[in-house]
Amino acid sequence: MYAEAEEAGDAVARQFAANADAVDDLSDYLRQRPPRFIVTCARGSSDHAATYGKYLFETQLGLVTASASPSVGSVYAIQPKLEDALFVAISQSGKSPDLVRNAEIAKAAGAHVVALVNVTDSPLARVADTVLGLHAGPETSVAATKSYLCSLAALLQLTARWSNDAALFNAVHALPESLRAAFAQDWSPLVEGLKDARNLFVVGRGLGLGAAQEAALKFKETCGLHAEAFSSAEVKHGPMAIVGPGFPVLAFAQDDGTGDGTVAVAEEFRARGAPVWLAAPGRDGAGTLPLARSRHPAMTPLLTVASFYKAANALSVARGHNPDLPPHLNKVTETV
Repeated sequence: MYAEAEEAGDAVARQFAANADAVDDLSDYLRQRPPRFIVTCARGSSDHAATYGKYLFETQLGLVTASASPSVGSVYAIQPKLEDALFVAISQSGKSPDLVRNAEIAKAAGAHVVALVNVTDSPLARVADTVLGLHAGPETSVAATKSYLCSLAALLQLTARWSNDAALFNAVHALPESLRAAFAQDWSPLVEGLKDARNLFVVGRGLGLGAAQEAALKFKETCGLHAEAFSSAEVKHGPMAIVGPGFPVLAFAQDDGTGDGTVAVAEEFRARGAPVWLAAPGRDGAGTLPLARSRHPAMTPLLTVASFYKAANALSVARGHNPDLPPHLNKVTETV
């Protein structure tokens, strides 16, 4: 897990070079035939990438983006009305039957199907109209790291090219080196603080919500630590009642309009006596975790996750777990 997470910057650089022509072609097509809306379809870490994609598409392109429930097509056999939609399926293996079936249904309904997949000759890739390979290379750890970051990077590269946003495009250009810098950050206080923890919340918002979801999953699968992810707004609608002394919180704040609210929630929890760690661009001091410099708010979640992965690997080892082989899990999960 450590080695694969450390390689994310190199993997993203490979991906950007390999996908440049395909992303240009797809972006030209989408500008000529703008979709009415976007639908994402994924599970696990890939679905957390889809959460990031939703906020990215909606904030940068203004296109309503919804997450498909795979069971609607695969189990209930419903054929949603997806004519003139963009259907984005995200998967490492491209083998899960429910994702493949929903991509088939979307294509038959008149959607343009894009597959973000690490295995470019997979069943999902064969269904898609456009394939954007993740180019993460072999990933043997059960816990996805570089393939997750490559999924986010592919969404970022596509959005930058599609929107013709110069600032976003510059962030894409800087991303590989920034990921390397992010992995070098020292989050050891988080590792030390959570060695004996039993539960925690991970909070984020907007573009950073998918990062919080991914962190909560990694705590569970690699560290044996129960963690739940919440929007820093949603956590105030009930869940925060259990936060107090002895209940830790990890907060990911964005460098955008959601950032101050997330910081305020973190400070409120700290005032209650909860152990709180805050990763927020431009902030330092007790209880803060360092972040690499971000060129754009849409880039920040990738850098946050890169730093988190290093800490998660260390925490897993410190708690006596094998981060590469979580119990009861397989690398490829196939659901119907």
